[in-house]
Amino acid sequence: MTRSVTILGATGSVGEQTLDLIKREPEAWQVEALTANCSAPELAQMAKDCGAKLAVVGDESCLPPLREALAGTDIETAGGQAALIEAAQRPVDMTVAAIVGCAGLAPVMAAVERGGSLALANKEALVSAGEILMSAAAKHGATLLPTDSEHNAIFQCLAGNDIDEVRSITLTASGGPLRTWSTEQLAEATPAEAVAHPNWSMGAKISVDSATMFNKGLELIEAYYLFPVGLDKIRIVVHPQSVIHSMVEYRDGSTLAQLGPSDMRVPIASCLAYPARMETPMAPLDLAAIGTLSFEAPDEERFPATRLARQAAAAGGAMPATLNAANEVAVEAFLDGQIGFSRISAIVEEIMASCDHAAPLTSLEDVLALDAEMRARTRALVEI
Repeated sequence: MTRSVTILGATGSVGEQTLDLIKREPEAWQVEALTANCSAPELAQMAKDCGAKLAVVGDESCLPPLREALAGTDIETAGGQAALIEAAQRPVDMTVAAIVGCAGLAPVMAAVERGGSLALANKEALVSAGEILMSAAAKHGATLLPTDSEHNAIFQCLAGNDIDEVRSITLTASGGPLRTWSTEQLAEATPAEAVAHPNWSMGAKISVDSATMFNKGLELIEAYYLFPVGLDKIRIVVHPQSVIHSMVEYRDGSTLAQLGPSDMRVPIASCLAYPARMETPMAPLDLAAIGTLSFEAPDEERFPATRLARQAAAAGGAMPATLNAANEVAVEAFLDGQIGFSRISAIVEEIMASCDHAAPLTSLEDVLALDAEMRARTRALVEI
């Protein structure tokens, strides 16, 4: 049976890997729509290669080159935020939400409100608007399939079990490229050193988040919304080999773990084929060759991000969105050479401490307004 799919954020790493899997079984998929912020030539080529019906750029100024690249084809083109939302609303069997940042919030919400299955790879949707998104998913009967390797692992370990039977959930963290560095060394870390992840190939922002452990902090907040077991039952352990992607412990003492290679095509395939399985090009896991799996507690003195994220989740209201916005601006400033590596966490903590964010966010407009305000405050702090 052919299934229809829309990919929001097709030119990013998750979008590219999703298309790689789809191309391996072209008879099984009909691509409805592909979107990108711009990248018109790349998006056009992707649309041609997979036979997409629609190609959309969020930046309307990129629409003319997209139209030119797709001239003579039957592929529709559109541009702008409204076009992104329309693409997300098209009826398909599966929507892959892989737009990075708050630009993905409105399209994600549009897909949720349409109902159906949504492979969610946009962290900001859950971190900044978790309560709103989960409420909308329940109201409209949407199925949220987590695409992050850690949350997908938890989802798989929970399959067929009652969440009330869960004693704890453990998110694993690689620790990033600076895991063994001293406080003094961390203060001198360069962007090139921070993005050199030992296990995963990722973009600069998420690579820095892995180095600071903010990536794991954001994932903790996501897990808090996705898996309602209570914040006190969600734990983090550093696992440098990145073979175990997360674990679920049940009240009888059994712990289920999901293992796999450090390749995003594995969790993406889990979402695409759900509730079945599909073939991937991954080699079989060779535990004998790996040899050793090691674990250690996170060091929240050197890497305070997970502590800050837990505080944000506990505070609720607008605090998770504040943490996310401040972190994005601080990471950008670090990559631009404006601040040192250790200042990222310090700036986020200062922004969190300076604001009273207990009031709940009740709409997507509230989230976007707060996000803009917190980014402005963080930029002002960076420039002091």
